[in-house]
Amino acid sequence: MDVAVCLFTSDLRVRDQPVLRAAVRTAARVVPLFVVDSGVAATGFVTANRAAFLAAALADLDAQLRSRGGRLIVRTGEVVAETCRVAAECGAGEVHLAAGVSGYAARRERRLAAELAADGRRLVVHDAVITAVPPGAVVPSGPGKDHFAVFTPYFRRWQAEGTRPVVAAPRTVAVPEGVRSAALPTGDVLCPGGRPSPGLPEGGETAGRRRFAAWRRAGLAAYADRHDDLPGDATSRLSPYLHFGCVSPVELVREAAARDGAGARAFVRQLAWRDFHHQVLAARPAAAWQDYRPRGDRWRGDGEEAAAWRDGRTGYPVVDAALRQLRHEGWLHNRARLLAASFLTKTLYVDWRVGARHFLDLLVDGDLADNQLNWQWAAGTGTDTRPNRVLNPVVQGRRFDPEGAYVRRWVPELADVPGAAVHRPWELSGREWAASDHPVPVVELGEGAARFRRARG
Repeated sequence: MDVAVCLFTSDLRVRDQPVLRAAVRTAARVVPLFVVDSGVAATGFVTANRAAFLAAALADLDAQLRSRGGRLIVRTGEVVAETCRVAAECGAGEVHLAAGVSGYAARRERRLAAELAADGRRLVVHDAVITAVPPGAVVPSGPGKDHFAVFTPYFRRWQAEGTRPVVAAPRTVAVPEGVRSAALPTGDVLCPGGRPSPGLPEGGETAGRRRFAAWRRAGLAAYADRHDDLPGDATSRLSPYLHFGCVSPVELVREAAARDGAGARAFVRQLAWRDFHHQVLAARPAAAWQDYRPRGDRWRGDGEEAAAWRDGRTGYPVVDAALRQLRHEGWLHNRARLLAASFLTKTLYVDWRVGARHFLDLLVDGDLADNQLNWQWAAGTGTDTRPNRVLNPVVQGRRFDPEGAYVRRWVPELADVPGAAVHRPWELSGREWAASDHPVPVVELGEGAARFRRARG
């Protein structure tokens, strides 16, 4: 075949990129294509943080392709229409694409396949590259079972399945002459008027690989002991790069497994959790906004308590620190995510969708599978086998931020409160309390727990 199109979606890299590799092997010339999707923009999923990171990732992808003799072709519009237009312009016989896991992605693939076929062209859908093990590759035994609903048995099968080999980056990418491309978009173009968080990480494959290399040397071995350490900030911070496909989950799993040790095993387990959520969403796309396991909840709506939570003014320091870090960095430590989600859904008894939407508005790694299903886990409507568990923010703060350093970093009005006392500022003297300007708790923990028990019955 003379020409093929490689349609990039959530796989913005050249290393361990099976879709690009297949297109290069299939055709003499390849059009590496990214379409700025007007359909996604219409859903409200495009935010300032993700737009800024995406723009940097696309610029880095273009640079990687140019170093191999190619370039990234950018179009803007409806993905199916623009992809078909590019395929017709360059005379491509095939379009290569990685499978998605959302309902939106599945509908897009069906339409693209039909419209290409009507024009005498073929869509080649490869296994999803956003996960280490493709959704659907591991399923329970028995008729009618299309996914695992509990992590532990999934993880056993996931380990036994193993991952595909890592694919080498192509040495050259020959792009047909004369293929028209729009300019590489900036964050302002992708999200007009948006203001990214000031502490946003740098986007792109180069930055992602550099971050993993540094953390592999300095942080991986201790990950099992330190992954819940809030002030230590000892996690990999690779989630934005995984979300945009700037780094390969297969490569991460294989690199970590090759080192063995408790830290490596704990890190691989977290990557498996990510795969687990993607296989749930692939099988149950409605779980993005509907309860996976309904509990008959009578959720409270988006009122004053939810507004205080969003603003980091709940009166519970570790929760407030989490929400303020989220706003500043567009990223949040996993333990902090759990504490913030448990507080909103279990202590305030506010609908999990309110919190999930706020996280999606700010998280640079905002991902329907991970974000929504982690929120459902915290709310007790997802895959958690203990749906009524409540995380006490004071107990959790003392356990995972024992000296209060994390709180003091993000809640400056409590910077002068020493040690673990920062987790119960309401016990300060009246003068100290007034001087701190920290709000009183929006609800007493016992009252919140009782309200939750009554509501869920």
